Amino acid sequence: MEHKGFTLWFTGLSGSGKSTVGTIIEKRLRDAGAKVEVLDGDVVRTNLSKGLGFSKEDRDTNIRRIGFVCNLLSRNGVIAISAAISPYQAIRDEIRAQHENFFEVYAECDLDKLVERDVKGLYKKAIAGEIKNFTGISDPYEAPENPEATFNSGEETAEESADKVWAKLVEAGLITP
Repeated sequence: MEHKGFTLWFTGLSGSGKSTVGTIIEKRLRDAGAKVEVLDGDVVRTNLSKGLGFSKEDRDTNIRRIGFVCNLLSRNGVIAISAAISPYQAIRDEIRAQHENFFEVYAECDLDKLVERDVKGLYKKAIAGEIKNFTGISDPYEAPENPEATFNSGEETAEESADKVWAKLVEAGLITP
């Protein structure tokens, strides 16, 4: 497979399938011989953004750091996959502007479905007011205005979602099967 470096940026609420679909795409890319790195929001928070809280300023800082690393990787021929909530449109636009090849994927899912399959019980706690600054409940989530791809994890399987994203990557000329 021929490819150039690019950033594949998954955004969506907690539990919407960003990491799940990102992992499927990562495996397909690796199987095709591509150089790939995944920057998962939780992993980055532990290693690159330790000490940051969940205020808007701290969230923005965390997302900017992820974007910076993705840009370093992608401009050096690596496909960088980000799977972080990244709730604010303005910050995603800022990161997009820094990248030569930026591909945004919106992981859409109804709140009812997210609550239903929430194994950690975070949504129930947030709805009950036990967790403050929870994106999509007590903190805003701004859905992308013009993502390059969208999938709905409440209505399709992870494989179907990955197929949609893959087809859009091919269509955009970022990967050549």
